[in-house]
Amino acid sequence: MADNRGVVYLGTRNVEVQNLDFPKLEHKGKKLPHAVVLKLVATNICGSDQHMVRGRTTAPKGLILGHEITGEVVELGDDVEFLQKGDIVSVPFNVACGRCRACRGQDSHVCLTVNGDRAGGAYGYVDMGGWDGGQAEYVMVPYADYNLLKFPDRDKAMEKILDLTCLSDILPTGFHGAVNAGVQPGSTVYVAGAGPVGLACAASCHLLGAAVVIVGDMNERRLAQARTFGCETIDLSKHSDVAEQVDQILGEPLVDAAIDCVGFEASGHGEHSKEAQPAVVLNTAMSLTRAAGRIGVPGLYVTEDPGADTEAAKTGNLNVRLGLGWAKAHSLHTGQTPVLRYNRQLMQAILHDKIKIADAVNVSVITLDEAPKGYEEFDDGVARKFVIDPHGMVPAGPRSSDAHKKAAK
Repeated sequence: MADNRGVVYLGTRNVEVQNLDFPKLEHKGKKLPHAVVLKLVATNICGSDQHMVRGRTTAPKGLILGHEITGEVVELGDDVEFLQKGDIVSVPFNVACGRCRACRGQDSHVCLTVNGDRAGGAYGYVDMGGWDGGQAEYVMVPYADYNLLKFPDRDKAMEKILDLTCLSDILPTGFHGAVNAGVQPGSTVYVAGAGPVGLACAASCHLLGAAVVIVGDMNERRLAQARTFGCETIDLSKHSDVAEQVDQILGEPLVDAAIDCVGFEASGHGEHSKEAQPAVVLNTAMSLTRAAGRIGVPGLYVTEDPGADTEAAKTGNLNVRLGLGWAKAHSLHTGQTPVLRYNRQLMQAILHDKIKIADAVNVSVITLDEAPKGYEEFDDGVARKFVIDPHGMVPAGPRSSDAHKKAAK
């Protein structure tokens, strides 16, 4: 009899909650004495998951989804030294060993040992090492002493769990994009994308002291959410000339820093908003960013996109205006986020009320059984960050069902 349940990818736009085996302290037949089993406290739906569910990757059917994990330690391997049963921990979405050259250089996002096919591993994600995902009741986490961030006070952590659950991915990812773009006190910033990562990035820009944060998107519901915490916004479905809109806000058509929180599923702007243009955000960022400025690219770009419109884009070859970036002496910083580089500091910012990330991204709690519906609503562009509560451990907070009741009235 199954002792676990989780969200399983069954094909394009098809996910289902299924019975699963209880996790073992092993991976692909290899014993992992450095691993733990977690009881999920909160696990979130991410835009990166949606790329797979939309059929825009080579994800295999049967993949257990979920890389945004917060949990309680319920089982420990013999080699785990610094954790105890009952600890509440945040799990970076990166699977990393802590021992290789990359990890020892704080580049845990490109660990060299946890994925036999390429650098870097992740839970529940295509081509990232085959690690089971955490949109489930229980999950196994390897190299636990290295990977896990223990919350110092269980009661305080549970009070702020809706904020702390964002530490596994979107807050460090948004912050990483802002840091890579050189955001600092007084900066003017353009953030492309008002999904959860874009909103987390915008909030991170405020945390870093930006003077003005402009968010561009085609979804008015998400732009309205960005305005709730002080962002300027541009509706890209109505305006093709982003520089003109920036000029109206700042008095000049340039920003100090730009961050791409959209990635490869980008569409054109204005009258071209229905057209797939996977390089449009990168090219717009280079047009907007001042000479010698920096561009952060936390948005996902893939090496294989079977749903792309062109043969070139299917292998990640995009029409990027590199000559423009070269002429302006831009620095572009790409890749997944090394969550361990930031999560402890961001935890402190949350615990001491320096950032209200759950409010910024509009967290909405759902049950595990509601996860397939959450995927549908997220894909429809709802301005919410869905947090799955598999065991009913999350204290009373904003619930998806509450939103539906209000809408019905």
